[in-house]
Amino acid sequence: MAKKAIEITDANFDEIINSDKPVLVDFWAEWCGPCRMVGPIVEELAGEYEGKVVIGKVDVDANPQTSAKFGIRSIPTLLVFKNGEVVDKQVGAVPKNVLSQKLEAQMA
Repeated sequence: MAKKAIEITDANFDEIINSDKPVLVDFWAEWCGPCRMVGPIVEELAGEYEGKVVIGKVDVDANPQTSAKFGIRSIPTLLVFKNGEVVDKQVGAVPKNVLSQKLEAQMA
């Protein structure tokens, strides 16, 4: 069974982004069409980068505090964290290779 993206909530957010590995966070919602296109890509990346990058998803409807903290207004928004800081951002649906490149840049 491939590794799945972690479900990130307001409660566990800080703990997860303060990983010693780069962290990709997908801000999404059930009703968002483009989010449903990005979702499977994020899951694939979780499997491919297992052990190298932490990958998680934040449901913006269920976790309004975290979404507000980062000013998430349009979804999907994907943030890349390193040492707890935002180092990269992608708004909107993009092909998998775009996200892979962002992760590779943080692993270098």
